[in-house]
Amino acid sequence: MTHVPRLILFNKPYGVLSERAGDPGKPTVAEYVPFPGLDPAGRLDFDSEGLVILTNAGWLQHRIAHPRHKLPKPYWV
Repeated sequence: MTHVPRLILFNKPYGVLSERAGDPGKPTVAEYVPFPGLDPAGRLDFDSEGLVILTNAGWLQHRIAHPRHKLPKPYWV
């Protein structure tokens, strides 16, 4: 059986952790995107907002997050 990658683009709100599990009492992306097996590719700080990509494709997470690939990630401050 062929593994079909899943991909969700999520606009992370301010005050949400960009991880599946975090500090008790702090909301995480898992509360907004309740699909098991999808993990964020990269991260945004708790006190920022913006696009977070969630996927079940480990190779894609690696490609987006690993510094070796030098993928541009523009930020507006």
